[in-house]
Amino acid sequence: MTATLYRSDPYLREAPGIVTGLTPDGGVVLSASLFYPQGGGQPGDTGRLVWLDGEMEVTDTRKGDGEAIVLLPAEAAPRPDVGTPVTQVLDWERRYRYMRVHTALHLLSVVIPLPVTGGAIGAGKGRLDFDMPDAPEDKAALEAALNDLVARDLPVTEDWITDEELQANPGLVKTMSVTPPMGTGRVRLIRIGEEETQVDLQPCGGTHVRRIGEIGTVTLGKIEKKGKQNRRVSLLVGG
Repeated sequence: MTATLYRSDPYLREAPGIVTGLTPDGGVVLSASLFYPQGGGQPGDTGRLVWLDGEMEVTDTRKGDGEAIVLLPAEAAPRPDVGTPVTQVLDWERRYRYMRVHTALHLLSVVIPLPVTGGAIGAGKGRLDFDMPDAPEDKAALEAALNDLVARDLPVTEDWITDEELQANPGLVKTMSVTPPMGTGRVRLIRIGEEETQVDLQPCGGTHVRRIGEIGTVTLGKIEKKGKQNRRVSLLVGG
């Protein structure tokens, strides 16, 4: 099992670790991972590992067997031996762009309160697919509502509930195509706002900003028809 440093502190840029395993395809498993593994529409983190007599570029991060997180090296890059202490260095600028976009997509699901059928997160842009037979009549109004939310600078926090509590509250799940991570006995919820200011609460395993004001200005892109019932709504995050 790999400890999830990216979850306990998504703003951490460097961290120590110990190599606990090497995979047949060249991956490195650490005792604790600063790097987020691809999942929930969010790409895996990149960066590098540094040790006493070597350095390895991390080109992607994926989930491995069980609770392991696997760091994938650049082709022909050296790998540290099992037991080697390393320093993890995150490509922070890339990760932070993902954090801002991911949180913005949660807000998009607030201003468009329809079931989500898919989504993807990029560095500076993202999209959600909605079960939306007809296109929105006023795209400018949606964009204004989104930016009004961002301007409120509400806090983003996490809570945990049991698998059974989630099953008893299916309305928390907005995504039709992605099942929230279950099976460990508890599910992570991302909350935007507090008590009377709360605007969103949904299961999510990704990384997010601390306050939604960090997102910055949001611009809505294309709204495309994808099948009989689906509309794809894209957004861009400035800066």
